[in-house]
Amino acid sequence: MTFDAELDATGLLCPLPVLKARKRLLALQSGQVLKVRADDPAAVIDMPHFCAEQGHRLIDSQEETDANGTVQIYLIAKA
Repeated sequence: MTFDAELDATGLLCPLPVLKARKRLLALQSGQVLKVRADDPAAVIDMPHFCAEQGHRLIDSQEETDANGTVQIYLIAKA
């Protein structure tokens, strides 16, 4: 899937991944897609909750594992 902006929130703990995603989404137009990378275990709960509360659409969420560990990938369409 294509995206319009990307946010690397790896290394950040709750609530920073959500706060930075909110700030990045402000700069996007409605319908544009933000890709967020996060490794905070709480992001699995926080990102879907944030999208539901703010009216954004969580298009996809996946986990990737690399040499540094597991990273969650979220694709969020701005409301």
